Amino acid sequence: MKNGNVHSIHIAPEEGGATRSVDSVRAVAGAGLEGDRYYDPDGSASSKRDPGWEATLIELEAIDAVRRDYGVEMGVGDSRRNIVTQGVALNHLVGREFRVGEVRMRGIRLCEPCGYLAGLTHEKVRKGLVHRGGLRAQILEGGRIRVGDSVEPV
Repeated sequence: MKNGNVHSIHIAPEEGGATRSVDSVRAVAGAGLEGDRYYDPDGSASSKRDPGWEATLIELEAIDAVRRDYGVEMGVGDSRRNIVTQGVALNHLVGREFRVGEVRMRGIRLCEPCGYLAGLTHEKVRKGLVHRGGLRAQILEGGRIRVGDSVEPV
């Protein structure tokens, strides 16, 4: 499997809030990405406490395809996924361990597009991201993730 890299990182401090781009983020095993809505155990999104909500990833190539094939202007942060990757097939990482920089993760399941995402972007995004909407991942070993870090299977 080909290795890729981190194109960008996005966190949203509160559920429904806008995502913001950051150069790096601290990943904490069993908790998520520091500063993100799913990290705070007392936050409004804390009811979604399962390993698949610790971090989400999406391929830049999938976002580009929605733009190209469906004519939808979509920024990389509009996907509401935490980590935008480039050059790696994320679907192949379901059930596998991989590294994002110094952080070890496990792919839990695909992150299919939902009505909430379509409502924030465009209805065509739902169809455009079917089976390309990204990956939900569990953080097994924490550390810092930085833009430009490699993404590679363990």
